[in-house]
Amino acid sequence: MSEPLQAIALAAGLAWASGLRLYLVVFLAGALARFGYLQLPDTLAVLQHPLVIGIAGALAFAELVADKVPAFDSLWDGFQTFIRIPAGALLAAFALGEVDPAWMVAAGLIGGTITAGTHFAKAGSRLAINTSPEPFSNWIASFGEEGMVVGGLWAMLAAPGVFLALLALFLIVAGFVLVKVWGFVGRLLRRV
Repeated sequence: MSEPLQAIALAAGLAWASGLRLYLVVFLAGALARFGYLQLPDTLAVLQHPLVIGIAGALAFAELVADKVPAFDSLWDGFQTFIRIPAGALLAAFALGEVDPAWMVAAGLIGGTITAGTHFAKAGSRLAINTSPEPFSNWIASFGEEGMVVGGLWAMLAAPGVFLALLALFLIVAGFVLVKVWGFVGRLLRRV
């Protein structure tokens, strides 16, 4: 397994997962690195700091709770748009380590795009799910997103090539979901 492939998988994986659960990603990456299960480049070593792990853990818990409350989760996602996307871009840029600044900027642009696509697919699908009067579908979607983050990060570490292939498939599906969600939102707005 080549080091460039691992760096690309780390950059793409952190960007993708940030679109779903930014604080959980920062917490897990920091904790795994602190305990020696993940080798982060020096440019991301700050994630291992106890303060960063503690703050990210507290915010991950707050998001865990907020994301289970129908309608409030969509408000949370709207606010998080301004946090997740730039943070995902930065994580992707710094995941490459000490490289030519042009590569860092390119990774940040691609990473921000991946984060945005993931975030908007998540937020849009959750908006559609919130039209259901029962809370169970919202809880299932929320726990599913958390499982995807944990499983995705594990795949990113265990099999970077497989992870990148699955990420490409995910992004295709996310694009399809975004098209459908925009159609759904358009129909809702026409009714209003």
